[in-house]
Amino acid sequence: MDKYLEENQKLWDEWASFHPESEFYDMDSFLNGQNSLKPVELEALGDVKGRRLLHLQCHFGQDTLSWARLGAKATGVDFSEKAIEAARKLNQLTELDAQFIQSDVLSLKGKLEGVFDIIFTSYGVITWLPDLRPWAEAIRHYLKPGGVFFIVEFHPALMMFDLDNVQPVYSYFYEEAPLETEINGGSYAGKYESVARLKEFTWQHSLSDIAMALLDVGLGLKEFREYSYSPYDCWPEMEEIAPGRFRSKKLPGVPHLFSLRMEG
Repeated sequence: MDKYLEENQKLWDEWASFHPESEFYDMDSFLNGQNSLKPVELEALGDVKGRRLLHLQCHFGQDTLSWARLGAKATGVDFSEKAIEAARKLNQLTELDAQFIQSDVLSLKGKLEGVFDIIFTSYGVITWLPDLRPWAEAIRHYLKPGGVFFIVEFHPALMMFDLDNVQPVYSYFYEEAPLETEINGGSYAGKYESVARLKEFTWQHSLSDIAMALLDVGLGLKEFREYSYSPYDCWPEMEEIAPGRFRSKKLPGVPHLFSLRMEG
């Protein structure tokens, strides 16, 4: 399993060099004060001022720093060394006080001190995890009693489809062998000139897998929601059905997102 994670780490290191300059992340607007968080998580978590917030799989830190701008005492974690380097530089540029830790979330326990009022993760994170048990255990370990864990994620039903030809080609259920995809100079954020031939290795997890991993470690389910749109225009043939809400023209009846709010 380590070889898959190592290959994914190489890929995210390369993406961390490209993404901050991409149009997708709109760094100029961010540096001018724009908040990168989306309405789903902002409405779900409300006022975060003064609360300790742990952001898992934070990439290069835009969302972590957006929470910090809202007054949270924010810590971001990511397994990519290049992403954490970029996050720390961005923290300095914005003159905020977030902390950034390089770690695989599956081996996070023991690398942070204390507990958190809020643990947050979002949009394209679950698929990179081969095993949800240590993920859930890390969340349980770092969440204070009565604290909130919130995830908003792309729906696994949507992830069954090849969105270029709109065919259900992937299993809805977990398989130990990962889906292997060659990456040639591109990501969800656009195209770039790659310096190497890289691959990604991903895993599908059903809604029941995700919910039960969290319930099995003792978290309580407080809210479960599904959404017919994405806040990102990141797949072929999407239309904006309302400001900041994008839906596949070919799969309008398939859920695009889900969210879970759990409490410790």
